[in-house]
Amino acid sequence: MKRLYTTSLIIALLVSSYQGFSQNTNLQRRTAPQSATASSSDRTSTLTERAKIKNEEASKAPAHIVWLREMYRYIYLEEDNNAALYYPVQPVGDRMNLFTTIFKLLADGRITAYNFRFDGREVFTDAEKLNFEERFLKIYNVAYQKQGSGDNTRFIVEDINIPSSEVLIYQIKEGHYFDAATGAYKTKVTAICPILVQKDYDIGGNETKNPLFWIPYENLRPYLARTLIMTSDLNNVMTYSVDDFFTKGMYKGEIVKTVNLRDLSLAQQVGNDPELLKLAQDSIENQLKAFKDQLWIKPDTTKVVASGKKASAKKEEKPKAAKVEKTPAPASATKSVRRTR
Repeated sequence: MKRLYTTSLIIALLVSSYQGFSQNTNLQRRTAPQSATASSSDRTSTLTERAKIKNEEASKAPAHIVWLREMYRYIYLEEDNNAALYYPVQPVGDRMNLFTTIFKLLADGRITAYNFRFDGREVFTDAEKLNFEERFLKIYNVAYQKQGSGDNTRFIVEDINIPSSEVLIYQIKEGHYFDAATGAYKTKVTAICPILVQKDYDIGGNETKNPLFWIPYENLRPYLARTLIMTSDLNNVMTYSVDDFFTKGMYKGEIVKTVNLRDLSLAQQVGNDPELLKLAQDSIENQLKAFKDQLWIKPDTTKVVASGKKASAKKEEKPKAAKVEKTPAPASATKSVRRTR
């Protein structure tokens, strides 16, 4: 009887363990796809150590820069080349535009923005750090809920209340440089500033441009590298990230200022005449192209084509047969025939 009771107890324990293992396995199977989906769609999640190290390596400035030209551009999102940064205006599934990504990162405290100064210069110091609540949410009447305090403060904002539809322009600072160590000419975006375009009905409904804040591009890079965008209406596969869009120079923008000794914009240098501004912008673009072209010696393609044609003509020409002089045959002896009558 005792042995039977012991055997029944062992069997009951084994069945209970198997049921617990089965339930745990089923729970893992149900929750695994959901967690994977959440991690792939959350663009504003905390960076891993690997991502941080990779971004630090990519952010290091080349040590052998011997030439540098810095300038500011306006990127108008209404142009077809830049539409990928604007759409979708509100998030659709995993897709969100550039400003929505930036806004969510700021609201979660993942990145730091800096005040846009009256002189337009970007200054990345503690004294110029943006107070996101006072200098943005309250000024532009964005409805929000506040959670936490101090460094753990978070702002909850519904997608419909994010003013991404009104951010129609970005001002970027880019540097063109030549690295003597690698012999490479590169262009790099170093800072970005969203510009809010609104109609001010107090002054007749005219549009006003409100630069919001500056963000060092390197702080955004690891997040933008995970944000995929659609760059074509004919191919809906999202093969590029926002970081690719900037690093590969896929955007189109007009120059509004170059770094100079007097810190003057192009409009301050040549005036507000559109034709003069266009001439100044084209002149700067041509200067960059001329510097890039003179770095390497390029072969004269006309000579290469001409020499190639001559070489092919010589190959096709058949060699003429050498003339062989024939030696005359020796004269044969003739017999004298005397005629007889």
